[in-house]
Amino acid sequence: MPQKAKGARLHQRKTGIFYIRDTGRNDISTGTRSRRDAERALANYIAMRDRPSGPATPDQMTVSEALAIYGTEHAPHVADPVRIAYAIEALDAFWGGLSVSAVTDATCLRYGKTRVKPGRRDPKTKEVLEWLPVSPGTIRRELGVLRAALTHCHKGGHLLSFPSVNLPAKPPSKDRWLTRDEAARLLRAAWRNPHSKHLARFILVGINTGTRKTAILGLQYHPNTTGGWVDLERGIMYRRGSAQRETKKLQTTARLPRQLLAHLRRWAGTGDRYVVSEGGARIGDIKTAWRRACREAGLADVTPHTLRHTAITWAMQNGAKQWDVEGYFGVSMQTIKETYGHHHPDYQATAVEAMERRR
Repeated sequence: MPQKAKGARLHQRKTGIFYIRDTGRNDISTGTRSRRDAERALANYIAMRDRPSGPATPDQMTVSEALAIYGTEHAPHVADPVRIAYAIEALDAFWGGLSVSAVTDATCLRYGKTRVKPGRRDPKTKEVLEWLPVSPGTIRRELGVLRAALTHCHKGGHLLSFPSVNLPAKPPSKDRWLTRDEAARLLRAAWRNPHSKHLARFILVGINTGTRKTAILGLQYHPNTTGGWVDLERGIMYRRGSAQRETKKLQTTARLPRQLLAHLRRWAGTGDRYVVSEGGARIGDIKTAWRRACREAGLADVTPHTLRHTAITWAMQNGAKQWDVEGYFGVSMQTIKETYGHHHPDYQATAVEAMERRR
């Protein structure tokens, strides 16, 4: 007598990755070692398997199913799938069981009001003591992923139609940059701490090149496929690895300022593989060291991305041409005009001259 089919279930291989097994079908990788995430993938698989074939109406498809399709078909082919994964996880907690037809202006607004993140924790138990609201910019990006997922399902023939997703207003561009004195205080605080020497390197690279945080942490002294590298002989920095895709956040090739090049050549003498390293090992993140240095330097509302704003602002204040700023920092001309243009010494110079000229 044939055995009864076990149905869809999870199976963890020796690598730790969970796979979905279903009678009569090939194993499907969930791409995760977390049982919670794997169980969510299994639930999405069962929901999609049992749904009638052909395009679904907004009432027949849940938001969770639409996000699963988007995460499976689109996310693996982008340069940074992790960002999409974080957004899908946040969206699924609220929208998961709702149908696509439930996406309205009112529910989008309610989603924004329910989004919170862990704040202060108990130093001993690590229990969350305070929950803080997520920034409007984060909510806008997450709802943008929801809109992209519904659009993808519609174009891919999974969904007959979909409602519009109401996004919060785009927050104004941040114009926080460091003065020379503030930058010196931050660098001094990082260098004085024996556990933050790597942060001093990070600050010097960021403030002299305006390179983004992830690209700085991935910089090496030799060509590679996973990140950028510095050519110490020619004095050139390649912000992107040979196998990395170009994205909207342009990672252009840039010449190194002489003062930074001198530091890089001295650091290379230690034999480390990465520019920003500690004990020869790559630094995964700088959150703790950054917060401590900012606190000791007496700086508020300053993030690692502030170094990029500072570098571009200083370049404009020193009279750099907009075309050169665009190519050096990988920033669009529109952003230069909207965010940094007023720092240039020639900003509105001819207009002021015309107003001051005697008739």
